[in-house]
Amino acid sequence: MGIIGIDLGTSNSLVSFWDGEHVQLINNQFDQALTPSVVGVDDNGDILIGAIAKERLISHPQLTAATFKRFMGTDKKYDLGGHSFTPVELSSLVLRSLKEDAEAFLKQTCNEVVISVPAYFNNIQREATIEAAKLAGLTVQNLISEPTAAAMAYGFHKEADQSILVVDLGGGTFDVSLLEMFDGVMQVEAIAGDNHLGGEDFTHVIVQDCLREHKLTGTVLAATIQSVLYQKAELLKLTLTTQDVCSFDFDWEDHTYSYTLTQERYKELCEPLLAKMRQPVGRVLNDGHINIQEIDQVILIGGATKNPIVRNYFARLLKTIPYTQINPDEAVGRGAGIQAALKQDRSMVSEMILTDVCGHTLGVDSVSQTSTGYIDGVFSPIIERNTTIPVSKMKTFYTLRDNQEYVAFSIYQGENPMAKDNLKIGELEIKIPKGPENTPIDCRFTYDSNGLLEVIVTDLSGRSKQLIIESAPGKLTSQQMKESLAKLNSLKVHPRDRAENRLLLARLERLYAETTGMQREQVQALLFHFRDVLEKQEEILTKRTAAELTQQLNELEKGLWL
Repeated sequence: MGIIGIDLGTSNSLVSFWDGEHVQLINNQFDQALTPSVVGVDDNGDILIGAIAKERLISHPQLTAATFKRFMGTDKKYDLGGHSFTPVELSSLVLRSLKEDAEAFLKQTCNEVVISVPAYFNNIQREATIEAAKLAGLTVQNLISEPTAAAMAYGFHKEADQSILVVDLGGGTFDVSLLEMFDGVMQVEAIAGDNHLGGEDFTHVIVQDCLREHKLTGTVLAATIQSVLYQKAELLKLTLTTQDVCSFDFDWEDHTYSYTLTQERYKELCEPLLAKMRQPVGRVLNDGHINIQEIDQVILIGGATKNPIVRNYFARLLKTIPYTQINPDEAVGRGAGIQAALKQDRSMVSEMILTDVCGHTLGVDSVSQTSTGYIDGVFSPIIERNTTIPVSKMKTFYTLRDNQEYVAFSIYQGENPMAKDNLKIGELEIKIPKGPENTPIDCRFTYDSNGLLEVIVTDLSGRSKQLIIESAPGKLTSQQMKESLAKLNSLKVHPRDRAENRLLLARLERLYAETTGMQREQVQALLFHFRDVLEKQEEILTKRTAAELTQQLNELEKGLWL
């Protein structure tokens, strides 16, 4: 049984494996490498995953969930057709679908995986990803940061020493990583990012501008209209990459609204988003102690970097033409496949050593003495962000009072000066022998490449107490994991052997929701016709009709957005 690599993305996901010579992407049942990270429920209560679910985002928005990766590690719930799902459970369904694609292609069981995650994911979000994999029947051998995976795909056969800056703008997250390549070593020097900035936001600004123009901001639109508006904004965004001006119409409450957007106006709308990207880039350069002029290669990955506005922005900011010869949608998945091969058998891949860094500062809360007194709850870093891992560091603290019997440490992750403003990931209390004020207490943090943090507190007598943090608060208990697994296993996933017909039906339903007038009547007639054909259960007739309808719909959609 081989280890597969998976890029679990906000918008799309894919699976790969090492075939002995190179990384190969595994296509899904529709012969596509990219599987939309979308989950839905149909009218019969069956679970829909991927392309079929995505087609229903407009026609059945209340029964469909997307972009749930943005909420990994939170308690957000999605209510879909009588079912309630967490982001972890929805992600597990996507992972399960990719696992089935891999097993169908490789004709063997696939139980082990390397999964890519945003470089700036915190411990809670990383643990949520591991839990999603467990629910999908997968054991995570390694979590690899998305920019690092992309750099591996880029530099796998490169021999020259290089300083590489990887800029990753996906559907919902933004990461920047600085890497050094030398003598077969790929060393991560620094990472930074924003887990709530992505291509979805570049569509959202169009939707908001349209609503402002028509004084609809704050109006409660029907879910279907919201989905139609978002879809039209997405297509307008793509069209503006080749046209100077584009427009669309939409209907709401017996009124037709028109919206026109120029490239120049769109650039203005995007300025605040572009400005948000500058800070992570600056932080990486500062933490990596490198100037822009010393960067040998800038690599853009993530589907959102195909936007010319984004590409031009980074060309100006970094004073170089970014490298775009690697497919931004596939780079991370290919890198995950290489890392999977390295985890399985180093001899399968020419010697490559990968080192990573701790993405967030780790420390404890403490009391700080100033000229005016004491300040409680101050964050005291022990392992600074962008420290190469594995790493072990110690810091000495001192008791506040004579005859103090206990010392309590709360462990935090983050970059804020006050502990309460960071992410609490654990706590440890140790009983100590009575002694004078300012008795030293040593606190050692050991952090490994799998994100496991060991905290050891030792008093003056040598007595110590250990805490191992494999995850942060919010991790599912054993019982919760069993309950979630039982719930997911009880769900009926739509049969794969009928998936192509279901996809065509979903496409027809989407187009019916998007169109009006004569076009809507045309789509309705095609929809009813195909349903009649399916009722006859004649395979040859169904295939012929599906091919004819697909051609008709392709022609219809060509002129739909002009």
